[in-house]
Amino acid sequence: MPDLTAVLRDAIEKKLSVSATYNGYVREMCPHVLGTKKGKQHCFFFQFAGQSSKGLPAGGEWRCIPLSGLTVHKVYGGPWHTGEGPLEEQTCVDTVDIQVAV
Repeated sequence: MPDLTAVLRDAIEKKLSVSATYNGYVREMCPHVLGTKKGKQHCFFFQFAGQSSKGLPAGGEWRCIPLSGLTVHKVYGGPWHTGEGPLEEQTCVDTVDIQVAV
């Protein structure tokens, strides 16, 4: 099984979507920023489909997810989904390892 950070790095570089489970919910997301926050690995995703504990608004929503609780099942191509607002304003990751090219 490939390293999770390597899988997400590749998805960011190639603008691929991921199907993953976090907190028991299957989510369809596009990773945008990978790095650390307070020394722990996090990824800033745009979730465009799937489930969540709070529901998912029409059109999707930004998600900040620690890698320690994330399981990626599939990486796939297709339309790239993103949200409004510049990535520089995100607070999910304070030390950026890689960020999607916009």
